[in-house]
Amino acid sequence: MSDSQHTHKPGDGHDHSHKLQPVHKHSHGGDSCCGSKVAAPAPVHSHEDSCCSSTAAAPALVQLSEKTSADARLSSFRIEAMDCPTEQTLIQNKLGKLAGVQQLEFNLINRVLGVTHNLPGTEPITEAIKSLGMHAEPLEAGVEAPAPAPVKKHWWPLALSGVGALAAEVIHFTNAAPTWVVAIIALVSILSGGLTTYKKGWIALKNRNLNINALMSIAVTGAILIGQWPEAAMVMFLFTVAELIEARSLDRARNAISGLMQMTPEQATVLQADGSWIEQDVKSVELGARVRVKPGERIALDGEVVSGSSTIDQAPITGESLPVEKTVGDKVFAGTINQAGSLEYAVSAAANNSTLARIIHAVEQAQGARAPTQRFVDQFSKIYTPVVFVFALAVAIIPPLFMGAVWFDWIYRALVLLVVACPCALVISTPVTIVSGLAAAARKGILVKGGVYLEGGFKLDYLALDKTGTITHGKPVQTDYLSLDPTADASAPAIAAALAGRSDHPVSLAIANAAVDKNFQALTVDNFEALGGRGVKGQINGQTYHLGNHRLVEELGLCSPALEEKLFALEKQGKSVVLLLDSSGPLALFAVADTVKETSREAIRQLHELGVKTLMLTGDNVHTAQAIAAQVGIDEARGDLLPTDKLQAIEDLYKQGHRVGMVGDGINDAPALARAEIGFAMAAAGTDTAIETADVALMDDDLRKIPAFISLSRNTASILKQNIALALVIKAIFLAVTFAGLATMWMAVFADMGVSLLVVFNGLRLLRK
Repeated sequence: MSDSQHTHKPGDGHDHSHKLQPVHKHSHGGDSCCGSKVAAPAPVHSHEDSCCSSTAAAPALVQLSEKTSADARLSSFRIEAMDCPTEQTLIQNKLGKLAGVQQLEFNLINRVLGVTHNLPGTEPITEAIKSLGMHAEPLEAGVEAPAPAPVKKHWWPLALSGVGALAAEVIHFTNAAPTWVVAIIALVSILSGGLTTYKKGWIALKNRNLNINALMSIAVTGAILIGQWPEAAMVMFLFTVAELIEARSLDRARNAISGLMQMTPEQATVLQADGSWIEQDVKSVELGARVRVKPGERIALDGEVVSGSSTIDQAPITGESLPVEKTVGDKVFAGTINQAGSLEYAVSAAANNSTLARIIHAVEQAQGARAPTQRFVDQFSKIYTPVVFVFALAVAIIPPLFMGAVWFDWIYRALVLLVVACPCALVISTPVTIVSGLAAAARKGILVKGGVYLEGGFKLDYLALDKTGTITHGKPVQTDYLSLDPTADASAPAIAAALAGRSDHPVSLAIANAAVDKNFQALTVDNFEALGGRGVKGQINGQTYHLGNHRLVEELGLCSPALEEKLFALEKQGKSVVLLLDSSGPLALFAVADTVKETSREAIRQLHELGVKTLMLTGDNVHTAQAIAAQVGIDEARGDLLPTDKLQAIEDLYKQGHRVGMVGDGINDAPALARAEIGFAMAAAGTDTAIETADVALMDDDLRKIPAFISLSRNTASILKQNIALALVIKAIFLAVTFAGLATMWMAVFADMGVSLLVVFNGLRLLRK
């Protein structure tokens, strides 16, 4: 047991404070050809960037110098053209060479760039960005950047490009006009549909960046130079259409999470100083303000109910399928729906710090924590793209020079190779799958803190679980009281209640609550001390008392065969036993029992069906641990564990070759949670620490979400492998067709577009599971 600062439990070495664990960091380097990161969803503002406009990245921090100087300051810029990792890479490479720039923070969602520098002014930064064909608008310090306005695009340039490309093909095929007429029509088609691609491709080449815009610009230019005007026009048109379709298809994955942002109403009914109720913008509502919500309305802000009772649909936050009863003293969350009665609640968190806001922020950051497969694909594409370019150059030159082949044929094949070898499908296959998986998990009330955990969950073959609050309800009640010293029979319950009242752990509360109805005289506890995993001690009326578990009695040397027999009988029933002791020996015995959640039994069964073994780790006694484990079907149970013992248990499983997950909800679980492959935090809704630091946060107390997560992780890993294999196999087949001289450039674009759409739609399947 413990006081408010140190919550320990007699017999569990565990508390209900959520875990304090180091936040896992992941580097976010420059990205090749696009799509290597996927951001929190935002409206698709532009479809100008191949495989990029639809895959904006989460805010990414790039450290350019080892440390930030004392005179450094942060300047922010709105860059409307920066909505893709392609632009991010260009800016990063450009500003990375600028003396005085120390750190860059990219927020591609809002198109905002943060630059930490010690330059006298921002002109060198804006000029460097201007040289990349972009305009940087300085933002006022301390003012939140407004959401970027949608970029409106006219439909007629694309239509003109399509008509021109088709006309050029028909005229060329039928010989209806001279070649110069075909060339003019094709040129109009290329310029109307591909001018933006050319512009971006030229900027990329100037900055030695072989992205998709550069590759496509080279391919189309090469087709023009060898007189293939109709194909050049058709390739540019199909490329533009492909990126447009790709962007639209990705909207579904983006919107799956962006819908979270629409859950909170913009107005709340707030009590004023004069007693009136006025509609007020949620951003201006202060902490502690009293808000009224009517039946059928969405709750606008996090708070605590101060008047009324109702049922709340919390599915948007916790994934619970059934409404939850709420009354005075209960927490309510922004974005949830009030169903039955009218409620009034006191605001406990600002609009930008609500549980829902933290979830959205966590998901944004999660998409920046790239999965191992995604990091592999990113690195692969950085090498793959220049290698393909050099290979295509060799294909164009070597056969004609050394083998007597026809120049025209092999230059054409090299151009086809450039188009079909574009890594877009490969690069885009991972982020769309990861974002779909994250969205599917969020719908179930499972907050995954990065693709690395979503993909890694399928490897788990062992799951360690805490007991109190995880397998059981965590709300035990006192079931037995036994006096062990007749002289202290009258005072023992009051002394125990005074010590227990200093802790907020469920076992302590059970003893304290049992004394409430007995109206004991309040006793003052002096020199209170928490004994981690064993109990507490303190002085009452000058006398030192201990209140703790079996381990504490053994350590104090106050156990006896007769007492052991009593303890064994109660512990065998699955009860936690707490003893009150003074310097002479045990004074009284208290037995506390917790109840097992029905969902725990089903969760353990589902885990076993997935082939995952289970181990319960608890500070409670061995007999209680085994009794609870037997009730729910857990494979193995270990009791009398301190926090370090739980950590050692995880280490032992690693040494045996297992991949281990850990489930808990307390600070004392933190070492084991941090060491485990994946740490799962229980009941994270409304808890800052759990949401911000957990690898995976379960937004309610339902343990069945863990097998659901593992199943989702396995599906995600499977689809990632399918997408990579699909992209590589189709490209390999088409490369063979290209060398055989059977492929054309527009066929290559169709193949590239087709495989890109296949991997996108395959990744979106996760949203239906």
